[in-house]
Amino acid sequence: MHYLSMIFFQVVAPILVLLIIGGLLQRKFQFNLKALSSLVTYCLMPVAVFLNIFETKIDPVILGKIVIYFFVFSFTLMLISMILSKVLRLKGAKAAVFKNSIVLINSGNYGLPVSQMLFATNPLGTSVQIMMVVFQNLITYTYGLYNLIATSKSGFAIVRDIFKLPIVHGLIIGIIMNVWNIPLPNFMYIPLSHLADAFIAIAIITLGAQLSKIKLKTLLNKMLYLSCFSRLIVGPAVAYCLILLFHFDGVIAQSLLIASSFPTSRNSSSLALEYDVEPDLAAQTVLMTTIVSCITVTVVIYFAKMMFPI
Repeated sequence: MHYLSMIFFQVVAPILVLLIIGGLLQRKFQFNLKALSSLVTYCLMPVAVFLNIFETKIDPVILGKIVIYFFVFSFTLMLISMILSKVLRLKGAKAAVFKNSIVLINSGNYGLPVSQMLFATNPLGTSVQIMMVVFQNLITYTYGLYNLIATSKSGFAIVRDIFKLPIVHGLIIGIIMNVWNIPLPNFMYIPLSHLADAFIAIAIITLGAQLSKIKLKTLLNKMLYLSCFSRLIVGPAVAYCLILLFHFDGVIAQSLLIASSFPTSRNSSSLALEYDVEPDLAAQTVLMTTIVSCITVTVVIYFAKMMFPI
């Protein structure tokens, strides 16, 4: 119990404090959220991704296994979400929002900062989370977008949009410089380090500011409860079974399990709002899963540390 409370106060509570600060600041000053989000998406996150990949060594065989794991994990969640939506007899827009709430994970603004705190002394753990971020972006703009607007974008347009994402550029450049041992001069490394250090605080404050604008109109919604349970409980349970199946251990197993436990992606709400597909319900799910995740993520981190010691 002591170790559980220590994890909460050292990892999850700091995230919660920054979320609250972001919400309070937004209420007071009404920040331009699009500008803040662009700062995180187009500058801070790509730099954090680049530096972590640049500084980390990972076995190509292990990397291949992790990529296959991500595909199997996501496909399993898609299957579960489809079955549950049929059990609930959801159709059309509600079914799309429900399925996205389970499959799309907030790996960027929430997951990456948590991993950077947890694996500060072991960058391999953060590298696994970065791969999850990139993979989730891929799932968001293919499966997630297809759920909402099945025929509005061609496959080529979706792929083109993926490769426009700065985080993908940071990942590719980081891999190239890592593999070919290309050095990074100090006059570049120092400012990039400052930007990477700023990522955690600004990303979570921005998320808090965005969540503060969401109104949780009603809690009497069984779909909301099931989304929350599936994303925060079923997701990690599926991940745990697959981790055992793939024979992962140590820091990689820890990182994969923890990466499966984060709340519903903010992007699921953004897409629903952009295309006017049950935007209120999507936003409520993001807020609800984020609040409840303060407890569940703590438990999953504790479980991961116990089951897969380094």
